[in-house]
Amino acid sequence: MNKLYPDAATALDGLLKDGMLIAAGGFGLCGIPERLLDAIQASGVKNLTFASNNAGIDNEGIGKLLRTKQVARMISSYVGENKEFERQYLAGELEVEFCPQGTLAERMRAGGAGIPGFYTKTGVGTAVAEGKESKIFDGEEYILERGIFADLAIVKAWRADETGNLQFRKTARNFNLPAATCGKVCVVEVEEVVPAGSLDPDAIHLPGVYVQRMIVGAPYDKKIEFRTVREREAA
Repeated sequence: MNKLYPDAATALDGLLKDGMLIAAGGFGLCGIPERLLDAIQASGVKNLTFASNNAGIDNEGIGKLLRTKQVARMISSYVGENKEFERQYLAGELEVEFCPQGTLAERMRAGGAGIPGFYTKTGVGTAVAEGKESKIFDGEEYILERGIFADLAIVKAWRADETGNLQFRKTARNFNLPAATCGKVCVVEVEEVVPAGSLDPDAIHLPGVYVQRMIVGAPYDKKIEFRTVREREAA
């Protein structure tokens, strides 16, 4: 089975529809599937729900789709550095389900493992627990969180072999790995594809069984999420 497609639009052909749930890897601008996000924007699909740690920044990452009003709902942990996200949320234009980062990662992992729900102490006694079932274990309260079962997973990897075995580079692994497992279909963009058998089996982060389609997205520009500088001291 050939998993490699010539470009992002071709790789997503037949997979996109209005109102779908997409699990997206990345953390800020680190390890985001930017070529696939650009293709989703260009497709014109709307009323989307994204499960992702955050929405990038203004006009980068998922932030591009916020600008074009293609996102109706976000399941996220962090919304800083994105003024359009803030504006739409406060204006009632965007529905947001806030989810602690560890809980969000576990919800994705649970969905990938076929687990419909799990109990956690994280969020007990806060707005996160509102409307959720709770249960007492050994005298401690826990809340029920649902696994995420996405229609589509889009992720960014460093290297893949021809069968879809993936390696992620350093912190770009972040949410990419759990996101990849929880989609009915997983589409991956990578920097490099190498021949099957050339990757050390012990160095594979995600087995190719999870990957249905791939593209080579390189070259990439190094984007900086937030830059802080100080004035140069006089000589």
